[in-house]
Amino acid sequence: MVDIFDEVSEDLRAEQAANLLKRYASLLIGAALLVLAGVGAQQGWQYYQKRQNDQAAISFIALTDQIDAQGTGITNDQRVADAKALVNFAATAQPGYRALATLRAAALYQDAGQTDAADALWNQVGADTGADPLLRDLGNLLWAQHALGTAPNDAVAARLQPLSAPENPYHALAEETQALLYLHEGKTDQAKALFSQISSDPNAPEAVRNRANGLLAKLNG
Repeated sequence: MVDIFDEVSEDLRAEQAANLLKRYASLLIGAALLVLAGVGAQQGWQYYQKRQNDQAAISFIALTDQIDAQGTGITNDQRVADAKALVNFAATAQPGYRALATLRAAALYQDAGQTDAADALWNQVGADTGADPLLRDLGNLLWAQHALGTAPNDAVAARLQPLSAPENPYHALAEETQALLYLHEGKTDQAKALFSQISSDPNAPEAVRNRANGLLAKLNG
């Protein structure tokens, strides 16, 4: 008797499964199509992004090669014109090339003596959440280096603080700038201590260590 009940139960389950399949077949097919469409859309988006990145790379290299080809005889008017061209490129570029073009434009503005324009672009890169963290940090570091003596000391120190962490690739340069800020504030002992720390840091670039040693020698008379 138990076997009969089991067989009936299995038949009922099979019949229910068949009915459910008939009832929801269109929904299941629709769901499968949505999954396939999602996969296709993702692959299409990835292909589109790759093409955009490739096109941005080609345009960026062509633009910077044209600027570099002018050599050292470039005038300030041409620097400004080149900076504007880079800013226009950055307006529609992918995040990485946007930041690179903006940093290059800032350098041209700085070389042309238009510090306010350069400061604005360094700040822009520093606040660009779509940019690579290394480029954002570089924008903040460059702003801080050029803001010494003009921007409020607290603002410069706040910008340098996260960059001075040992794990940050720019920490030695950030510490160097912080030491110069201490000198600007009249905190000679703190500046000397920080220069001494930099000079003994094996991870600091050699040029930064050499500058720290030179400044220590001057401060110690």
